[in-house]
Amino acid sequence: MSKTTDKFSPEVRERAVRLVLDTEGQHGSRWQSIVSIAAKIGCSAHTLNDWVKKAKVDSGARAGVPTELAERMKALERENRELRQANEILRKASAYFAMAELDRRSK
Repeated sequence: MSKTTDKFSPEVRERAVRLVLDTEGQHGSRWQSIVSIAAKIGCSAHTLNDWVKKAKVDSGARAGVPTELAERMKALERENRELRQANEILRKASAYFAMAELDRRSK
């Protein structure tokens, strides 16, 4: 999900991508098809082009990391970061209590 609000629903995105791929032969190039359809749905041509690229990656027609895998990796990286922070807190707490125990015994 992008950092900005999503203006278009997944259904609109899928339909726009399908239209681009279906009408590609009617236009001189894929870019012309993208420009035409982007104007009709009210998004920029570059945005629609990104959607088409992502759809091709997700379908395996283009090299790249599929959306599902990218989201899974992001979640695992977040979990890893949180676990590292928890381990650091536990390590510091353990050292603190060990010092407190040594201080108590030395008195």
